[in-house]
Amino acid sequence: MLDDGVMKQLAQYQDGRIRLEEVPEPALPPGGILVRTTASVISPGTERMKVEQARMSLLAKARARPDQVRKVLQTARTLGWRAALEKVKNRLESPAPLGYSAAGVVVAVDEACARFKVGDRVAVGGAECAHHAEVLGIPELLAAAVPEGVEDWQAAYTTLASISMQGVRMAGVSLGERVLVVGQGLVGLLATGILRAAGVRVAAMDLDARRLKVAQVMGAERVLTADQRQPVEDLREWSEGYGVDAVLYCAGAAPTKTMRVVVESLRQRGVLVVVGMADVKLEWKQAYMKEVELRYARSYGPGRYDESYEWQGLDYPIQHARWTENRNFESCLHLMKTGALNLEPLTTRRVAFSRVVKVYERMLEAESRRDIGVVIEYGPAPEVEEPEGVEREPLEVKAVPQLLPMAQRPKGLNVVGAGNFVRTMLLPHLKGRIPFSSVINSTGLSAAFVKDKFGFDRATTGPENAFRSPDLAVLVGTRNHLHAKHVLAALAAEQQCFVEKPLCLTRGELRQIREAAAGSAGSVMVGFNRRFAPATKDLKEVMRGSAGPFQIACQINAGQLDPTHWYANPDQSGGRIVSEVCHFMDWLRCVLEAELESVMPDTVAPVRGDRRALDSVTAQLRFTDGSLAQLMYSAAGDSGFPKESFRVFGQGMVAELTDFRRLTVHAGGRSRTTTYRSKGHAEEMEAWLAFLRGDAPHPLPLQEAMATTAATFDLADALQGKVWHRGGADLKREEGA
Repeated sequence: MLDDGVMKQLAQYQDGRIRLEEVPEPALPPGGILVRTTASVISPGTERMKVEQARMSLLAKARARPDQVRKVLQTARTLGWRAALEKVKNRLESPAPLGYSAAGVVVAVDEACARFKVGDRVAVGGAECAHHAEVLGIPELLAAAVPEGVEDWQAAYTTLASISMQGVRMAGVSLGERVLVVGQGLVGLLATGILRAAGVRVAAMDLDARRLKVAQVMGAERVLTADQRQPVEDLREWSEGYGVDAVLYCAGAAPTKTMRVVVESLRQRGVLVVVGMADVKLEWKQAYMKEVELRYARSYGPGRYDESYEWQGLDYPIQHARWTENRNFESCLHLMKTGALNLEPLTTRRVAFSRVVKVYERMLEAESRRDIGVVIEYGPAPEVEEPEGVEREPLEVKAVPQLLPMAQRPKGLNVVGAGNFVRTMLLPHLKGRIPFSSVINSTGLSAAFVKDKFGFDRATTGPENAFRSPDLAVLVGTRNHLHAKHVLAALAAEQQCFVEKPLCLTRGELRQIREAAAGSAGSVMVGFNRRFAPATKDLKEVMRGSAGPFQIACQINAGQLDPTHWYANPDQSGGRIVSEVCHFMDWLRCVLEAELESVMPDTVAPVRGDRRALDSVTAQLRFTDGSLAQLMYSAAGDSGFPKESFRVFGQGMVAELTDFRRLTVHAGGRSRTTTYRSKGHAEEMEAWLAFLRGDAPHPLPLQEAMATTAATFDLADALQGKVWHRGGADLKREEGA
């Protein structure tokens, strides 16, 4: 307990205000315990809904909660309108607690409680008592002992995990059966992990491609977007034609279209379990013909909402109720102890209790919707963002500020490696718009030439001189094998850095850059110019007007490489896949606004020896939004044919893009052609300059470029064994598949 008997608790008011209030500590419940909270968990989906409802107008609240309106009308009939309105007013003025899943240390025990003693670590639950507060009064059966090896922040997930576990138990599935989990919010992802731990095969469905990536880490074999084409066919193929044995529906809404897909994906006499608050309506004939069994999972398990169980401590005998809510708590904690339920991929944020109001205030913002599990820590520990080892976003780095603060805006530019490409394609767009400080080339002659041509203050051959002052931005245009080294030096110096593609050549270098960026005030932009091309911008607008998923054919007529060119040396270039195909990986991610899910490549003529020299490759790519792309990168062909050709197929639309200079859109039986002059280099430099001036956000944050680089490595790795390789920098290739 706290010394003065007063604690802080998070409170939400019905007008939308959220505050940390000083309130008296709770009383010790009969037969229960007092717990000093060490961690609690925000479930963004559930608690965002509460915030949204609190901020609604009175009319909107009435529409959202007709059950409450009926209560008001009943009060008016029995007590009169004045009393009814006064009751509504009091309700709107009264604060409500938030939170229902926490962990802490026992500080007091009622004499009727024999299960716990002072000093025990416990996981606790209950929307009536396990709030976001410094001290909690918990009845005995809503607490479970935390075993050794489970940290407090993990134990704080116990109640949420028990909701998912109860859904799994209601499905009644066994080893080897197949289950579709619809909705990959926190409860859905926990269900995916628990099913996987039980030896059940899992497919995951969600609208958010990022959450589907986490679902794969949690054990999902197949991921699908809820709005993609032919999800039923995909699930039927995955289930060998039978349909899935069960569906756990963990989404907050149940659109008719989605429910048709859900029922169609079930096998005959399959089970549909609703986990949560979705108002599910099935089409009678479809469900009848399959003899679907519909079940509802009630919160944490048997005992929930039973006052005699929860508050009077009357446990259900195990011979009559094998799994109660308390025994579900214990089972979830055991999974955490053994490592079978990994919570790190779900933990997108860890915040100090003193800062939690800001989390709630931002809960409705688009960026905040990326959160899955938010752990609140009660104590002196500082806020920790994206803890090390989170596999959900293996390439997560320190966020770039929306606008570069005045103190970080560079006063000039150093250039390391001003070869022909940099002199021709980049520096002309920067000249006169930012002071040129030093140019560093490998030979003094070339450095002096660039100095005089572009008006640099100094010319030198020592690259270390470029990475000393955070007051100077740096542009890196060296050969590829030096890119990672120079990027790391720029980050160490807190500089704003532009590096021509590729970012780096190995996964080890990628991890080093990620770690360096996590602690640096500097930033990195990679020269993926094609995403900045005006033709790309116009094509994305066309695609937004057409329903996806899309099919895209990319034909790259790269031509033969001069064997004397440094690009022909994989030790310096990384090979053409890593050094050039990365452009098209980035372009595909940009136009689709989705991540690479899998890749199946092959080569025209496999070579012996160093496979990095491969330069004629065809690959089938699947993205997390359900889109497919075929990438053909060829060193054969004729130079008279366009170098880069793309065809995009959407609903009622075909778009043809040639060399980023000509875009033809076919729609409605008509064609429209637009021509362009830029391939994106000028626009790329303008966007970077705007960021350096503090006029615009970073145009291509490092996390985006790292995801592209990882996807390119996936393709290169898959070529080594020509296997179907799931995307993601930290996922292992299937050797010998």
